[in-house]
Order: sequence, then structure tokens, then C-alpha cells
Amino acid sequence: MADRQSFPPPNQAAISARLEAFRADLLDKVTARDTDAVVATACPDIYLSHGGNGGPDELRANLDLDPESLTEDLRPQAEMLRESYWQSLQDTLAQPGYFDEDGEFWMPHQWRLSLPASLDPFETYFVTGENVTLRQAPSRAGIVLGLISYEVVIIKKYLDDKAYQLVRLTDGTQGYINSDYLWSMVGYRAALVKSETGEWQLCTFVTGD
Repeated sequence: MADRQSFPPPNQAAISARLEAFRADLLDKVTARDTDAVVATACPDIYLSHGGNGGPDELRANLDLDPESLTEDLRPQAEMLRESYWQSLQDTLAQPGYFDEDGEFWMPHQWRLSLPASLDPFETYFVTGENVTLRQAPSRAGIVLGLISYEVVIIKKYLDDKAYQLVRLTDGTQGYINSDYLWSMVGYRAALVKSETGEWQLCTFVTGD
């Protein structure tokens, strides 16, 4: 990793026209915030968290997010949390993906990368664009230090309310990158899986290590 590497996204979804059509249709349903339609695409045992039971009912609960299911201090944020979950699903399904050895289609494509033990996955992010500017200061006015394409970077402290994050490249170079182009390596990922009858389904949508 010290030599820096670029991992450009493949276009593996193009291998299957039916997969592409399913994903496009699912994205339309998510964009429309149509809970019933999205839940109808889910596997019976869809995996949604590392501690929950999964399944379509849990997916529905996550998409609808009843404020009464939250602790009292979080209830005022219910609408924001609900929209954040929908937007994360939309963003994840729109990412380039890859087929694994079992024929499952995973997004985003960088989930297939194996990080070296020296990198903390919770401090590791992926630059999702091509020729993304690395700047000397956290603003568009900052001097451009270089252009970064599909690289792994380290962020010691991600600041949710900031438009730019201080990153360190794997060769030690430091600078600021716009938050819109950074995806946590323990962030959301999704898998589409073909059922026994040959229909594609949403079978994983999860975040965390």
C-alpha cells in the first residue's frame, strides 16, 4: 500500500441484462421512497445488521422508522434518520459492483478489497471518483496538491459536519478531499442474489465491520 494503488470500478453489472434491469427498477422504487415495493424485492432472510434478525419485516421497520421505536432522545431526529437510511440505500445501489464466487452481485465494488492488517478499517476510506482534487486547505480555494482516482486513504477523525476531510494517502501525503467522494470501508454495502426461480432479490444491506 505504501506505493499507492488505484482500483478503478469494473462494469460487471453489464454482464447480465436482467440484473441491470432489476437494479434500475429497484433504484426507481427507492428514489420514490416506496416502502411496499422495496420490501417486495427482499429475500425472505435479507441480512440487515450484525445483531438483528433480518427479514422483510426488519427492512420495513428500518424504512418506516416509527419514532416510538427510538429512545426518547432520538425521537426528534426520526425523520432525519429515516431519510438517511433511504439515501444510504439509494447511494449504495447506484455504486459500481462486482460478482463474487457465488454469483452474488455486491456494491460498492471496493468492498472486494482486502485491507492490510496495518490499516484500521474504521479509519480507512475509498475515493469514489476519478481525478478528485487533493487540496492543501479545506476549501475549493485550496491549492491543488494532486488528483486522486479510486484510492484507499486514511482519515484519523472523520468530521460529519465538514465538507472536506483531512486525509493521508498510503505514501504519507496529506491533504483535504471533498467528503462527497469518500466512502468508509466499513460503510454500507448491498448484495443482489438470484433466487432459485431465477429472480434477482435484495439480500443484504448492512454497515459495519
